[in-house]
Amino acid sequence: VQLQASGGGLVQTGGSLRLSCAASGGTFSSYAVGWFRQAPGKEREFVAVINWNGRTTYYADSVKGRFTISRDNAKKTGYLQMNSLKPEDTAVYYCGADTYGVVDGPLAEYEYDYWGQGTQVTVSS
Repeated sequence: VQLQASGGGLVQTGGSLRLSCAASGGTFSSYAVGWFRQAPGKEREFVAVINWNGRTTYYADSVKGRFTISRDNAKKTGYLQMNSLKPEDTAVYYCGADTYGVVDGPLAEYEYDYWGQGTQVTVSS
């Protein structure tokens, strides 16, 4: 399974971006998909996760109400809609896939089986 993250870029405070995580190979429709981010000098942190059928989602407190995770299994793609962006959202964003598929809370990094290469999001003040 290969994951390709895209959609990052430079945006002003208050702006929006939509990240995509496209999968090739495997059975994407049975995987949970999550997003993490890593800012310079900081550890990678959990952002959001969605279960295999899209009915269960979890978010980090820092993004609740601003970010929305979704998926389109027919297109084998996961999404992260980011609104009301803040400078502290600046980071490299990574998507991951967990073949277990069931989500009962935020998944730790080690629970993901596959990772995308990351896409840079920069929010200017």
